[in-house]
Amino acid sequence: MKHYTRKFIPDYIMTMTPMDEVAGYLVRPGMFDVNGAISLPNGVNFTVHTHFGTSCELLLFHEGEEEPYAVLPFPEAYKIGDVYSMIVFGLDIEKFEYAYRVDGPYEPEYGMLFNKKSLLVDPYARVVTRQGTWGEKKSSGYRGRVVKDVFDWGDMPQSEKELSDLVIYELHVRGFTMHPSSKVTHRGTFAGLKEKIPYLKELGINAVELMPVFAFDETLNAREVNGTKLLDYWGYNSIGFFAPNMNYASAVEYNCEGTELKELIRELHDHGIEVILDVVFNHTAEGNEQGPTFCFKGFDNKVYYMLTPDGNYYNFSGCGNTLNCNHPIVHQLILECLRYWTVSYRVDGFRFDLASILGRNEDGSPMNNPPLLKSLAYDPILSKVKLIAEAWDAGGMYQVGRFPASRRWAEWNGRYRDALRGYLKGDCQEAWSAAWSIAGSGDLYGGFHSDYDGSYAGYNSCVNFLTCHDGFTLYDLYAYNQKHNEGNGWDNTDGVDDNRSWNCGEEGETDNPEVLTLRYRMIRNACAVLMCSRGTPMFLAGDEFGNTQFGNNNGYCQDNEISWLNWEYLEKNQDLFAFFKFMIHFRHSHPVIRKKLPDAVCGMAPIHIHDVYGKETNLPRGTRTFSVGFAGYNREKGQDDMVYVSVNTHWEDVRIVLPKLDNGAFWYLSVNTYGDGAGHYVYPEGSGARIDHEFIMRPRSVAVFTGRFQ
Repeated sequence: MKHYTRKFIPDYIMTMTPMDEVAGYLVRPGMFDVNGAISLPNGVNFTVHTHFGTSCELLLFHEGEEEPYAVLPFPEAYKIGDVYSMIVFGLDIEKFEYAYRVDGPYEPEYGMLFNKKSLLVDPYARVVTRQGTWGEKKSSGYRGRVVKDVFDWGDMPQSEKELSDLVIYELHVRGFTMHPSSKVTHRGTFAGLKEKIPYLKELGINAVELMPVFAFDETLNAREVNGTKLLDYWGYNSIGFFAPNMNYASAVEYNCEGTELKELIRELHDHGIEVILDVVFNHTAEGNEQGPTFCFKGFDNKVYYMLTPDGNYYNFSGCGNTLNCNHPIVHQLILECLRYWTVSYRVDGFRFDLASILGRNEDGSPMNNPPLLKSLAYDPILSKVKLIAEAWDAGGMYQVGRFPASRRWAEWNGRYRDALRGYLKGDCQEAWSAAWSIAGSGDLYGGFHSDYDGSYAGYNSCVNFLTCHDGFTLYDLYAYNQKHNEGNGWDNTDGVDDNRSWNCGEEGETDNPEVLTLRYRMIRNACAVLMCSRGTPMFLAGDEFGNTQFGNNNGYCQDNEISWLNWEYLEKNQDLFAFFKFMIHFRHSHPVIRKKLPDAVCGMAPIHIHDVYGKETNLPRGTRTFSVGFAGYNREKGQDDMVYVSVNTHWEDVRIVLPKLDNGAFWYLSVNTYGDGAGHYVYPEGSGARIDHEFIMRPRSVAVFTGRFQ
């Protein structure tokens, strides 16, 4: 059976005829309830709105030309409420780009910045042009282009994996394959990432979190420092929320922009890998009072941004402006945007940068029940996608464990990162927080349960991580005591100072075998703990083979070998890669780590935290060694699933006692990050030694045991 897809166009639109003539073009009032520009069989429908603006013009350009070849003022009869809509007949979508000019009052002290000379890109544009070649300064003025949505997804069902079953792999599309060592044909592109899917399958992850892929201008704040050109490499300054970044496409895609990204998503889905987009709705690239005007400032500055009483910008984002997310107009834009990416790109989830801003009122104050967050949580189209909040912002709001609407929203667990980073390097005062974090942060998220309305809390609300794009890589976490951001040009003042890192004895690169041995053991410790923690693990691309950023913990501007993954480390550190693969597979094989199961028959509690004697659940203050256990009955296999994770941060051997198991069950060693001296750190099911009662934990190591019946 062949499947056909097409946009629904009402029959009356198909037979519409022109009513007027504007600037030599036949026109008629358009579809006022359809935002953006869409192609019709007999023309193009343009719809845009402004609340405080007094008039609007549509500008048509030939590609590459600075001046419009046509300017079409919207007649007053083509306005309903605040919405201008016009069908222009006889346009070939392959032969024009478009923008708007809006007139109105210019009163900065009241937040009004209308200027009829400002060229404005459509907030709903499905593609933003003038992106040009990566790294080259763009021509002035962004424009939109009309896109044909003819991609056939066939009968591909929507993924319904639970968040807790995912292992999330955060990556930068360009940086993932830009280094020559990636050996892909299309370096730094969606197609290049697609070439690496077999690698992702081998690693075992089942979700990728893509750093921003919305349209952004990497040259907007370009500068040179010591001969190195610095760009807006990360892409957290959006210029178009509905448009993909076409610099990530390996080929020109006129009027079908986004096809290569869709092909990537379909291929990832075919291999069982979900796609989560890192989205930035807290600010835009228009910046503060000194920033450019190319979109929202010109349509309705007072509507789209949070403004102080004197018309300046609140800066809760740390990037110059703050989007006014809970204004109904902005609320509608964000909802339509997420729906668009869910339907047209089949995205499986969204991670919201500085998400606490989404819960601020128009005056910047926190809201108890933010309407935007509630709308996203209960929207029927978004009901199956993951919603993940970075539950803080640059204005001091920190909401880890209490993000509004958290029974639908998940959170990046910032406490997990801080507690485990500190404890694993020897900060024993973090013991209690570290143990609770491994056990699922039940004090923050309340354990696993489902309410009458189908919402969830507990471990499906908890995304655990030790590394992400923002901060040290996992290798650098154990190679540097301090950040080394001198190359960013801010005298090493940018980036966080609270890294909770440890260089293991020497700062930076070293040939000292003792230091290197300890560093890689610390990386194995971090991986083992992360993969054996209740909640959803996430780690940064390249951590699995020891990629380094040379101590830079804020590589937002480094489009070079600082930020690009160097795949030569994969060849160098095959044993580390094999360890990551094993731990990911181990997690997939033991559902008791990921979720609560029926009670076990072995006598173990579902979750238990023990001291070195395997009995006490109250950890001694400042303990350097503890264990966390998980137990439950796996109906699928018809037997208990038991995992016991022991962490020793002491610099000496520590003898631990494992808890006794009932009904003929015994503990077996599955992981020992210290190793056996012969290069063995893991023991596949059935091959590890049986541990009858005691085990000697070697210095600064992690051991993982599984319970089995004789």
